[in-house]
Amino acid sequence: MELSKTTMRRIMLLITFTVLLLVGVQRLDVVLNALGFLWGIAAPLFAGAALAFVLNVPMSALERRLFPRAGEKKGKKKGVSPALARAACLLLTFLLLALIVLLLVLVVVPQLGESIASLGGYVASAAGRFVTWAEEQFAAYPEITSRLENLSINWAELAKNLWDFLTTGVGSVVSSTISATMRVFSAISAGFISFIFAIYLLLQKEKLGLQCRKALYAVLPKRGADETVRVCSLSHKVFSSFITGQCVEAVILGFMFFLSMTILRMPYALLVGCLIAVTALIPIVGAFIGCIVGAFLLLMVSPMQALVFVVLFLVLQQVEGNLIYPHVVGSSVGLPSIWVLAAVSVGGSLMGIVGMLVFIPLTSVVYTLFREFVNGRLKQKGLRVK
Repeated sequence: MELSKTTMRRIMLLITFTVLLLVGVQRLDVVLNALGFLWGIAAPLFAGAALAFVLNVPMSALERRLFPRAGEKKGKKKGVSPALARAACLLLTFLLLALIVLLLVLVVVPQLGESIASLGGYVASAAGRFVTWAEEQFAAYPEITSRLENLSINWAELAKNLWDFLTTGVGSVVSSTISATMRVFSAISAGFISFIFAIYLLLQKEKLGLQCRKALYAVLPKRGADETVRVCSLSHKVFSSFITGQCVEAVILGFMFFLSMTILRMPYALLVGCLIAVTALIPIVGAFIGCIVGAFLLLMVSPMQALVFVVLFLVLQQVEGNLIYPHVVGSSVGLPSIWVLAAVSVGGSLMGIVGMLVFIPLTSVVYTLFREFVNGRLKQKGLRVK
């Protein structure tokens, strides 16, 4: 039986893939090192793409509201050009983010400094009480004082050990300082590359999207390319909705704490509200971090107020967990509440905070695709399961 050229090509590709797979399994360490090297090169670009994706949400909202008809003809004159509208909205997005950060700094830093000063006074007072207690103990037990007086210290040996540490440790300290400085410069340069790459992606997103679609249809069959475009479009919609819902939920929760603490006349209401709004961007568990810090700040003022704050947190957390989060975030990604909790648990175990942020929309995409697959199979079989 003669084989066609298409069949021979597929057989050769299969053989090549099998050989590469076997070699990769046998030299797994080399493959992992190569992947790590490639990731180190591409990491700033991935970070820039992630930054561009996040910034695209407010930028697109500004474009829809400020320039709804950019580029459209009005009689013989054209409206604002799309490039100018895009650049203006991108600049407004950066200014808006800078304003939010500046407000947080102006609110958080002064009150945080006041809290640190109060904590310093509390520590100094506690240290004074400890010294008084120690003096009383030494006076009550004179044998402790006599043992301390008879304790001998070999000052020559101590000085020799200190000199050896200084002479041998200077080199390691210098090398550690140089390596830390290099890491800092590397991080700054990588951040600058990511920032520039994000700006380029945001300014050229339609053109880059068209190029990617052309490449997909050139490489894949039409059906596969259509399905890939559909999944990417679904992922973009879900991830954008999740970012919007998470930010809205964080603002609502922070405002609830600020309003409740103001009504109860508790100190640091604005600071704790801003802190919880920021930490609440971490799904499910972020607010607990804000609760711990807020309770610690109030503990420096009054233990009773700290206890009231913990009770208030538990009440508002129930409201947020049962009413706000499932409806604002869960509905925005089309994911039932139980799967939101499962996604946070699995993502946090695998990738920490980043996993919590990524796994909720990722689980929503998988859930939607699997639901479409199940419904399609049931329809093919003529079944209707209740």
